[in-house]
Amino acid sequence: MNKIKIILADDHAILRAGLKLLLEAEDDIEIVGEACDGEDLLNQLEKLTADLIILDLSMPKVNGINILRQLKNNKKFCKIRVLILTMHTEEEYIRESLAAGADGYVEKSAFDTELLTALHTVMRGEVYLSSKNAVSMLSTMLKNENEDNPYSLLSKRELEVLRYLARGYSLSEIGEQLHLSLKTIDTYKTRVFNKLNISKKSELVDYALQYNLLDLPQ
Repeated sequence: MNKIKIILADDHAILRAGLKLLLEAEDDIEIVGEACDGEDLLNQLEKLTADLIILDLSMPKVNGINILRQLKNNKKFCKIRVLILTMHTEEEYIRESLAAGADGYVEKSAFDTELLTALHTVMRGEVYLSSKNAVSMLSTMLKNENEDNPYSLLSKRELEVLRYLARGYSLSEIGEQLHLSLKTIDTYKTRVFNKLNISKKSELVDYALQYNLLDLPQ
C-alpha cells in the first residue's frame, strides 16, 4: 500500500508532536518531515518527497500565505497538496488561502475531529473546509439560489480556466494542464472576465467560492 507522505509545518513543537501521534496511527500515512518555519519548510522540500503539507499560516520568517504562493508557482512543488491548519477563523483568511492555492482549510480547534477527513478529501483532489467555514460560505451561495445559472454563458473550456485561475494557477501552468498555448489561455481569461463583468483576481476568487467552482476538473 502506498502511504501518503506528509510534512508538518508549524512553529509549535508540541502541536507537531500531537499531529504526528494522531496521523502515524493511520496505516496509510507516513510523516516524512517537520518544519518549524517557512524557510525550514522550503529547505525540507529540497531533500524530501511529499504528497501533502499540513501548513500553519502564522509562522516565523516566511508566513503560510507566502509559502503557498511560492509552492504553487514552483513547477517542482506545485502538485503537492497543501492543507491549512490554523487558529484563524476569519473568512478573509480562508479566501486568501484558497486564492493562494490551498487545497483545504481546517481550524486547529477542530483538528482532532476533522483533520483525517480533510486530509483524505484533498488527496482526492477536492477542496475541504471545516464545517463552520463551509456553512459560512454556503450562506453566501444560498443568497443567489433563485438566480439563473450565473456561469451559463461560459463555455466548458472557459469554466475550466476559471477554476484554475481561482485556485491560484498562473497562465503558463494552466496552459500545461490543458495543453494549450499561453496566448490561448490569456484569451480565455479575458472572455471569462468580460462575461462575468469582473476586473480583479479577488473578484474571481469570490465568485468561484460563491458558486462552488473551486474543484478542479478531473
